[in-house]
Amino acid sequence: MRNSPPGTLRTIPDQTGRVAVVTGANSGIGYVTARELARRGAHVVLACRDPERGQAALARMRGEVPGAHVELRRVDLGSLTSIREFAAGWDRDRLDLLVNNAGVAMVPYALTADGFESQFGVNHLGTFALSGLLLPHLLAASDPRVVTVSSEGQRFARFDLDNLNAERGYRTAFAYVQSKRANLYFAMELQRRADAAGQRLRSMAVAPGLTRTNVLTGGANSGRGRLYATLTRLLVRVAFRPVPEGAKTSLYAATVPELPGGSYIVPDGLLQLRGQPTRRTRERAIGDTATAAHLWELSERLTGVTYALSSAPASAGRPRTTAIRRGAEWAE
Repeated sequence: MRNSPPGTLRTIPDQTGRVAVVTGANSGIGYVTARELARRGAHVVLACRDPERGQAALARMRGEVPGAHVELRRVDLGSLTSIREFAAGWDRDRLDLLVNNAGVAMVPYALTADGFESQFGVNHLGTFALSGLLLPHLLAASDPRVVTVSSEGQRFARFDLDNLNAERGYRTAFAYVQSKRANLYFAMELQRRADAAGQRLRSMAVAPGLTRTNVLTGGANSGRGRLYATLTRLLVRVAFRPVPEGAKTSLYAATVPELPGGSYIVPDGLLQLRGQPTRRTRERAIGDTATAAHLWELSERLTGVTYALSSAPASAGRPRTTAIRRGAEWAE
């Protein structure tokens, strides 16, 4: 509400009974997303690559939200084997919400365990594979959602289907924004395919805006030298906003009841860099169905994961509505 203290998320609807998976939940936007879902009553699985950091995040979250229903499970989006193990080990009757948050950003050239360029492999192919393998559990829920974290940077991507895996050379920033454009293509194409199959699944994409996470300084970026680390930390401190602000678009997409599938949620400020969550419809990539379909088919071939969207009947219940609440009414 407008009268709530700045930076709070007090109007998130009650989440009791929902089962959620948040990837990359050990820090940054993923941690805040998982914590706030748990605070509202959801059972949240922190899906993390590093067990030690995941355990630390789990302990911290339980301290911040006493009585929270949270658990830790390991998944490495840079390994198709790890993704398959995570999905095969799912032991609940359904999955109501999957938040595809984990990713890498602006890293030096490297390959995933399966030989893919790391930003394309982790940010897109890992997300694609995990979502597809968890799909049967999502379709078992009455109102399932998939929220995929893209980036405001995707607007600057020159998407090249012939260079997705750095086949013709590697440029760090180019590879990053291209992988984030792929996230947006994936989210929109998943919604189109769910609609065509008559499924109630809702797929959303979000851009968090400039946020003070460790994505530019941690992980593969931690070895880039003292000067890089110093300048990057200074930039993040001065120009980027607090993590809870960046998590608002993810939480909005994950929880607003009336939000239609296929929504792209971004900050409403200049260049989508900061502000309150709002639905953006005038984005070229949203309507680029040909590229999205081509990327989908390529992703199926590369990962070996196909989506069985027509294998289960559509869930019964109230139809979707297109009513949208303005982000400012939700966020504060």
